[in-house]
Amino acid sequence: QVQLVESGGELVQAGGSLRLSCAASGRTFSNYAMGWFRQAPGKEREFVATISRSGGSTLYADSVKGRFTISRDNAKNTVYLQMNSLKPEDTAVFYCAATRYYSTTRPVGYDYWGQGTQVTVSS
Repeated sequence: QVQLVESGGELVQAGGSLRLSCAASGRTFSNYAMGWFRQAPGKEREFVATISRSGGSTLYADSVKGRFTISRDNAKNTVYLQMNSLKPEDTAVFYCAATRYYSTTRPVGYDYWGQGTQVTVSS
């Protein structure tokens, strides 16, 4: 089992920045690729970004490319999502998730999920 706890979500104005964190516990963190997803009200959960076990490779959704950066610190068992130039359409609950297979962009490919953190971007 891997337990994941997200933090850092809050209300921010359009154009602002936030950094989300996801702390992992349980099994060896570095054995898992990590991903961030988001879900807006009435919409399906969508892929945001993923990072390989070592942190050497990343993949982003087109909608966030150039604005968001995923990173990880295996010594701290934590994955981050730096979000810049936020837009109202970024408003969603953001989830981190763990998978054994890097480059997985579908939620079904992830084995463990956090409880989510709310990000609200005002216009």
